Amino acid sequence: MKTVCKEIRKQILHIAKESGHGHIPTCFSIVEILCAVYTTLRHDPQNPLWKERDLFILSKGHGALAHYCVLARWGYFDPEQVHALGVFRSDFGCHADRFKIPGIEASTGSLGHGIGLAVGMALALKIDRSERRVVTLIGDGEANEGSVWEALLVAANLGLPNLTVIYDDNRSHSRGLQILNPAEKLRAFGCEVTEVDGHDVEVLKAALRYRGKRMHAIVARTCKGCGCPTFVESPYEWHRRSPNDDEYRLLLEELDAQAV
Repeated sequence: MKTVCKEIRKQILHIAKESGHGHIPTCFSIVEILCAVYTTLRHDPQNPLWKERDLFILSKGHGALAHYCVLARWGYFDPEQVHALGVFRSDFGCHADRFKIPGIEASTGSLGHGIGLAVGMALALKIDRSERRVVTLIGDGEANEGSVWEALLVAANLGLPNLTVIYDDNRSHSRGLQILNPAEKLRAFGCEVTEVDGHDVEVLKAALRYRGKRMHAIVARTCKGCGCPTFVESPYEWHRRSPNDDEYRLLLEELDAQAV
């Protein structure tokens, strides 16, 4: 799986360079999380609307390029299609559109609203007495939005053991207040909490398989820009920009130097 994650990072980097779009360090921090999600949840790339599928919501919608690349890797569409990222009238926008992209369950991007959608979906499945489950991925910067905590309070009061919230704790958001102990805060809002290395796919898969009596939060400790020291050292500089030719070659060398 380490080789797969490296290949996905290379694809993200290439498409971002080619298109001039994509939040590369953000995308790099969630590659293993997304791979663990699509390895663990019930879904069918050949039948994206399968009625028994589990649901995944990328609440931190600016990581859409990583989501596209992982969906393509799992066979939802041809990886070459993602190279149309940000092109005029392309289906592949910088934030995903659920009406255009197979495998996308919700159109997200405005931080703090994906988790509310996930709570509503989990409640609907509970009412239907379905065995299906909902997983949502939020960012630590996104957690400055009050709507995140409002959604968690609603979920705690409704009792939604079919809901898992993954908290991408890369500790590097450029605006807002840092939440120093997210696990403690999530427990205070009614979650069962598991803390994991967010770049260890096997550990993430084990955490995702857990089913308790309340909603489950996974605090995934990640590194923004994981795989490229240049991104790790300057995550704010690279938050919205793409590399030029020389930078691209350097970043590829850094990725290739990473142990598999």
